[in-house]
Amino acid sequence: MTRDRALGLRLACSLLVLAVSIAACSNSSPGAAAETDLASTSRSTGSVAPTELTVFGAASLKEALGSIQPAYQAAVPDTTLIVATDSSATLRTQIEQGAPADLFLSADQKNPQTLVDAGLTDGPAVAFARNTLTVIVPADNPAGIETPAELARPGVKVVAAGDDVPITAYAERAVGRLATLPGYPKDFSQAYAANIVSREQNVKAVVAKIELGEGDAAIVYITDARASTAVAALAIPNAANVPATDAGVVVAASTRHQAAHAFLDWLVGPVGSAILARFGFQPPP
Repeated sequence: MTRDRALGLRLACSLLVLAVSIAACSNSSPGAAAETDLASTSRSTGSVAPTELTVFGAASLKEALGSIQPAYQAAVPDTTLIVATDSSATLRTQIEQGAPADLFLSADQKNPQTLVDAGLTDGPAVAFARNTLTVIVPADNPAGIETPAELARPGVKVVAAGDDVPITAYAERAVGRLATLPGYPKDFSQAYAANIVSREQNVKAVVAKIELGEGDAAIVYITDARASTAVAALAIPNAANVPATDAGVVVAASTRHQAAHAFLDWLVGPVGSAILARFGFQPPP
């Protein structure tokens, strides 16, 4: 092989290697860049993990919370509400014992304030609604009760709630006021207490007893009377009625304080208040 031919062959090989290298870079660079851009985009637009808020609510709020839950989830799509209802006193005790709740919505102010005083909340109690009382009887009213005064009539079976349930304290105050009105016997309070045939776990259980005809009458929240088609309501005179203020707190043990406060703010705002109003709740004082 001549010297010139050898030089020409080496030059051709060098050019071939260079061309292959350029082609390889040309083929790999856009893919690598695209992969880098995709990863960057994924990080910047990645979906936020959904927030689950566990709400402990008073039994009297059960129907309202059934509408509040989807309304709030529609307004705040990345938040899911998990709702549990029972007597406010029972729920407060569960929180004291470490139950995993983020929010506590009570039928009174006493139970939330107990948690505040014990340092078990993130912030103060917030009043979000007001309720009033009424007397309920079965729809067919077999005992023929027409006024609250007849709750003291001998033989009338009154259903009440347990001593720690908020409705009990409200009812006892209303009974005490009724006893001072014209037309009510002086021993009205004692006669009413003597007619109590059962004490239930929460106000919904009280209503259920009357619906089933297992009692003649009970004092409940007006919202509970409105929620049932199996009972009739008898008004308590304004002079004796007792306003019940519902209040909520964010639980200190929650890891979602910001989301919990946001829900409580929404609840006392125009949308939450409007939903509560549909169920008979009034604005807080």
